[in-house]
Amino acid sequence: MGLLKRNPFGHILYVKKWLIRILGTLSHRRFRGFNELKIEGSEIIKNLPDRNVLFISNHQTYFADVVSMFHVFNASLKGRVDSIKNVGYLWHPKLNLYFIAAKETMTSGLLPKILAYAGSVSIERTWRSKGEDVKRQVKMSDISKIGTALDDGWVITFPQGTTTPFKPIRKGTAFIIKKYKPIVIPIVIDGFRRSFDKKGLRIKKKNILQSMEIKEALDIDYDNDSTEDIIKKIEFAIEQHPSFSKVISKHELKNISELDKKRKW
Repeated sequence: MGLLKRNPFGHILYVKKWLIRILGTLSHRRFRGFNELKIEGSEIIKNLPDRNVLFISNHQTYFADVVSMFHVFNASLKGRVDSIKNVGYLWHPKLNLYFIAAKETMTSGLLPKILAYAGSVSIERTWRSKGEDVKRQVKMSDISKIGTALDDGWVITFPQGTTTPFKPIRKGTAFIIKKYKPIVIPIVIDGFRRSFDKKGLRIKKKNILQSMEIKEALDIDYDNDSTEDIIKKIEFAIEQHPSFSKVISKHELKNISELDKKRKW
């Protein structure tokens, strides 16, 4: 790889590789050390094509969620099944891996700017700005940036656009799915809200069992499914349909069960 080779967003891949190596090494103990990340379904990752894959997930912190996915995806591609043991899997990381994030968040400090260089597709939120609700038109240039990222590789998105659970799915995600026709892989995470602060930078509590379940690709008829149909499929796939708010999720039950096993009576 040439030292000055760049991705479609102008980021130097050599620099991005070292950022992922360094940030990954520094963050590894947050998911295998201070806390434990239980992974299910990571074998799905290694069988995916190299591009035009969209990962959709519920959202619990600004940064810890996506950092954990960088770990799990790269570990799986190196042959580890449901494990991030031995951080050496980041020596040759997947460089065409991106995540969608609010431009406002990714320009809010030095660390977010570094994380942005490592893979952010930064867009302007149409519904919120500087902590206040707004209503803005979708910028087609933002949609095009997401399309560029999908054409180059894999993209992670959090379709609720907020860390608050059971909020509605944004229609923009369904629009992107219909327009670019990616393979859509649902992910359900839990435990991150209890482990970290809202930004996902500070460890709030140790010895928390985190979980990540990677599911089979959504069955989508790109031509005939409406945006409402796709939204409904996303809600159920990432377990954020309102009906889930009335019961303890299976991930919560797993956490309780695992913690009970460790508890000394």
